[in-house]
Amino acid sequence: MANKLPFENAKRQIIIRKEAGTDPKFGEDVNCRAISELINCGIVNIDKPKGPTSHDIVDRVRAILQIRKAGHSGTLDPLATGVLPVALGRATRILQTLLPAGKEYICKMHIHKPLEEQKLRDVFADFTGVIEQMPPVRSRVKRQTRARNIYYMEILDVQEKDVLFRVGCQAGTYIRKLVHDMGAKMGVGAHMTELRRTRAGCFDESSLCPIEKLAQAYNCWRARPDEQLIRQVIQPIENAVRHLPKIWIDDLAVEPVCHGCDLFLPGVSKLHSDIQARNLVAVMTLKDELVAIGQAILTSSEMSEQEKGVAVNVHKVFMREGTYNPP
Repeated sequence: MANKLPFENAKRQIIIRKEAGTDPKFGEDVNCRAISELINCGIVNIDKPKGPTSHDIVDRVRAILQIRKAGHSGTLDPLATGVLPVALGRATRILQTLLPAGKEYICKMHIHKPLEEQKLRDVFADFTGVIEQMPPVRSRVKRQTRARNIYYMEILDVQEKDVLFRVGCQAGTYIRKLVHDMGAKMGVGAHMTELRRTRAGCFDESSLCPIEKLAQAYNCWRARPDEQLIRQVIQPIENAVRHLPKIWIDDLAVEPVCHGCDLFLPGVSKLHSDIQARNLVAVMTLKDELVAIGQAILTSSEMSEQEKGVAVNVHKVFMREGTYNPP
């Protein structure tokens, strides 16, 4: 079975509700967005090193880019490394959308006594699926047992008492605690020795940026200015909703949504086929710019067949008012 996070199992097709064009006078190509706008509403996928906390990394990003606001998508243990998406400026409000998408880690577990490989594999199978987990003593959440979904676990290598494995899990799963609980189930004890996050929702290792590279890119842009490097490391906010089902709206519907109005069906041009009522969806322009996120009121079928009604209850608006304001 392929190792997939929940959003990757969706088989999405685009349904055309009505044909519509988009006026080139409004909006922009997201890949040509001004650097100043990227810095104030973009994403950097930081490759977190061992040592600093996630909060330390965010502070360094703020200092490098000389911005007041930034946030990360989920705390990594100081000794852990890997994928840490950091949202900049107005983009910080997008981080909550990454939580349902799940996360993936590569972990090294040290078991305290020799164990038969079959028993090891049996315990891994037992801990795949919905498990009960008590947060560790040093955690920021209330210490009470809660359900967490382990989507997949794969043993990559076994060297005597060291086990290297990959795990895909629900956000909020404590991997150190998972290893401890598996060791207890084995009857020999175990602890985590290394941890690297390889995915956080739709962000993976392919777009990682060391903190030093971010500083270099920003300095090059300020000094020359040279945009090439900074465009490689700061991603448009649209990359943070790649995992969400989408609804594309015509130009005339953009401005009302930017003012916080719900999205009505006459403004919908096309949409993904797998939308269910109450799903979180991304509302996009026909130029693939993110306008807002919200909760679908109707299913894809209902949106494509009905003429009137509310399609999406808008929760958070990201596009600035006036971007599609007709003369």
